[in-house]
Amino acid sequence: MSRIVVDKVEPFNDADLSVPYEKLKGRAFGELDPYDPANEIITDLKLAPRNANGKVEYVSVFELTKPIDMTKASGLLWYDLVNRGTPVTLGEGAIRPPAYGHVHLISGWQGDLVQTDKNVTVQVPVARNPDGSPITGVVLSRLADSKPDTSTRPLSVLANAIPYDAGSLDTAKAHLIAKTSEKRSGEIGPTREIPSTEWAFADCSKTPFPGTPNPRLLCLKDGFDPKLLYELSYDVKDPKVLGVGLAAMRDVASFFRYEDKDTEGNANPVAGRIKKAITQGISQSGNALKTFILLGFNRDKAGRIVFDGANPHIAGRLTAVNVRFGIPSGSGTLYEPGGEGVLWWTRYQDKVRSRIEASLLDRCTATNTCPKIFETFGAAEFNARLMTVALTGTDTKADLPLPANVRRYYFPGTTHGGDVEAGFDPRPQPASGCVLAKNPNPETETMNALQLALAEWVMNGTEPPASIYPKLSDSNLVANTREAMGFPTIPGGLAPDGMAIGLMDYDFGPDLDYNDFSGVISRQPPGITQTIRALMPKVNDDGNEVVGIGSLLHQAPLGTYTGWNATAAGFFKGQPCGGGLTGGYIPFAQTKAERLASGDPRPSLEERYGTREGYMCVVQAAAKRDVEKRYLLQRDADRLIAQAAAARILPEGANPEANDMARGLCQRQ
Repeated sequence: MSRIVVDKVEPFNDADLSVPYEKLKGRAFGELDPYDPANEIITDLKLAPRNANGKVEYVSVFELTKPIDMTKASGLLWYDLVNRGTPVTLGEGAIRPPAYGHVHLISGWQGDLVQTDKNVTVQVPVARNPDGSPITGVVLSRLADSKPDTSTRPLSVLANAIPYDAGSLDTAKAHLIAKTSEKRSGEIGPTREIPSTEWAFADCSKTPFPGTPNPRLLCLKDGFDPKLLYELSYDVKDPKVLGVGLAAMRDVASFFRYEDKDTEGNANPVAGRIKKAITQGISQSGNALKTFILLGFNRDKAGRIVFDGANPHIAGRLTAVNVRFGIPSGSGTLYEPGGEGVLWWTRYQDKVRSRIEASLLDRCTATNTCPKIFETFGAAEFNARLMTVALTGTDTKADLPLPANVRRYYFPGTTHGGDVEAGFDPRPQPASGCVLAKNPNPETETMNALQLALAEWVMNGTEPPASIYPKLSDSNLVANTREAMGFPTIPGGLAPDGMAIGLMDYDFGPDLDYNDFSGVISRQPPGITQTIRALMPKVNDDGNEVVGIGSLLHQAPLGTYTGWNATAAGFFKGQPCGGGLTGGYIPFAQTKAERLASGDPRPSLEERYGTREGYMCVVQAAAKRDVEKRYLLQRDADRLIAQAAAARILPEGANPEANDMARGLCQRQ
């Protein structure tokens, strides 16, 4: 990195802060040598324009949050990867790194986003052929659930992503089909090819067909049918060198960790005060963090370790950031790449897909720059984030061992990321577009405790809690069927069969380095060679998973909490809701009479806890155990206990039978 510019300094206020903080917003200007071994893995870097020094330039936006008095800092730099240019929204009760005196840093790594004054992005160059001509390729656009009377749609379904320009407006050079049905497994119903004369790369929203030419929009002469999915394979041009974003992340973090000043003499505002560094990525940015580690970017250009600790959270894939015409903002829909590379921490030969033996840690192991790693995830990640192969490999025959520097923690019965507005209200709330109600099961409080444990492991060498997650060896990882999982038959409820999305073995053409997930995709849509099954955790008689670090709500359940749900309507009706990322909730009956009337096999709240006092005894006992195990901070335990008490789950006093049950329950805790 050549220089930093601080554009704005503003106070940073947070109720948890014990010392005054400030936030510095600025830009980091960097340059990369295409022939430096630290950069050579970046796809198309040697085809990017260079400055007078023969280097490739980038500009990354950053935000540095630090104590005004740096003698009050803890010595830890905590780096969060932003998600699609935006810091991840934290749930109620989430504890931010400055609460512990840490310096907090975010910077832009994603170069395919529209830059605004509110997001955090990186400017990267466009690659060109050696003769200066545009580089072309092929991409896929999939458009479903159109609104009635729609004639024009953007080729990118992601609101803030810049779609690639069509290489030609000649529709005869592209291929557009309409699908009547499709399963997430790749099975499709009848299709119709739309003649090139019936559509255009154009805007027809104000001008009749063929509209105003536009290389980023698709216009249909007869409009979009809401019942159909439209799939366009078309040539594009001018790929951004997106892998530069990984190098920018490396260089910006390394500068603030190690350097006193930049090449122009601008001082590092935290110079000399950083002893260790930890990085965390959540969901899409967690996939990017795994890609960062796999491709060797945790070693800076001087050969030093960048991050001593890393937490890819709810992240089971890699991200298309080092692929020509990649889409780093992707979310794992059908035909989308991300599962091609190495997904496991230990060396393993993927014979099922005819790959060489490898692991995510090969490059950092060779340079002695591997971080201490927490891998954290919940139930939805088995459904839609390929966690099965991360745990068992592609043959799914045995548990893969974890290296000594990796810990893995599982959150049973949670939707993707957990509910950020979690509470103890037993009344179901709707989950938008899904059949089952919203899953209220949280992850926030467990993550608070684990983030502290990771920091203590990195800073002090304090051994963290032991890994805990479902395994084949303890018969807690099974086939995705009601029978194998032991899921009960609940009146009006769904069955989990087929809700887990397997790993699609795609053929994207011969120019992609599949293990490193780098290079060029030349076939769109890809062929599907095979589908590798996804496994699911076994459940108890209530339908709740039993292995992992359960939240207090999960340990004192008010219903069944699933990591899966089904789409209620539209083209994907009956398919996994939210691309498989949305969980569900099936509440227990309040009383035995209600349960018997509906035929629900699960005991009612009254039969489980007797009274409100009985329920609170279960909550308090679970909180005490979790604090002792370092799964829960005392401040969070106190807040959750108060929240449960305020929810008034059951009457304080009821019939003698319920009172007796509550007393017995409290005595057993």
